[in-house]
Amino acid sequence: MMKIKVGDEVLVIAGKDKGKNGKVIKTLKKDDKVVVEGINIVKKHVKPRNGNDKGGIFDIEAPIHVSNVKKIENETRKTKKESKSK
Repeated sequence: MMKIKVGDEVLVIAGKDKGKNGKVIKTLKKDDKVVVEGINIVKKHVKPRNGNDKGGIFDIEAPIHVSNVKKIENETRKTKKESKSK
């Protein structure tokens, strides 16, 4: 069960964006993944489909596994473990 919800502030603890923090935009409960604003940016190549539609290369946020993020408490902007130790 995921303890992270949409709108929570999280810190990335593993991966290429380690140390960055952001807000959760979307949760994928079936896959245990979350999409975080500004984290795990990938390039997506899009082909034009309609006559007036434009294709191109777009930057989008890809999902990141929930085990690679840690929820940040709002009061002191620290993670749960850091606030318990003090």
